[in-house]
Amino acid sequence: MSATTSTMLELGTKAPEFTLPSVNGGDLSLKYTDHSKGFVLMFICNHCPYVLHIEDELRELASEYINRGIAFIGISSNDVENYPQDSPELMSAKKYPFPYLYDESQEVAKAYSAACTPDFFVFNKERELVYRGQFDDSRPGNEVPVTGKDLRSALDNMLKGKEISSTQTPSIGCNIKWKPGNAPDYFG
Repeated sequence: MSATTSTMLELGTKAPEFTLPSVNGGDLSLKYTDHSKGFVLMFICNHCPYVLHIEDELRELASEYINRGIAFIGISSNDVENYPQDSPELMSAKKYPFPYLYDESQEVAKAYSAACTPDFFVFNKERELVYRGQFDDSRPGNEVPVTGKDLRSALDNMLKGKEISSTQTPSIGCNIKWKPGNAPDYFG
């Protein structure tokens, strides 16, 4: 498994608008977050070992913070022609406590400068980026417990109105599986 780090989109960036199909039916846009205290947008997929490694704790963390007024949205932008295990039909089996969307054109991933799975972005209620980075220090095989401590810290500080440190550790995971000829310039 090759390790790719997130691009670390500039803090303060306004969340780019999008409308994408949900694996549970219908379309979803950023309007979904209108009444939240902030939201987590994450680029994930079905087969990435880095995502699978944190999946159980991600479900728990999301459920906890959804109950505290934070919206969560998962997006898969992988090329399903070459990676059929990431198809929308198989995405619905994940049963996440948040909407799981499919970015077939990969334009949403590009708008957020997403590079890897998982790639986390936290926006405040004004839709300004306040955190981008890792879930925690755990990686497949490194024996560090999966806790979500980095994401939890950012969310707790945002909910308390405290400043979130701008020193943030990039996420690391599998690269987004770009369609042939579709990889963005920032990805190299």
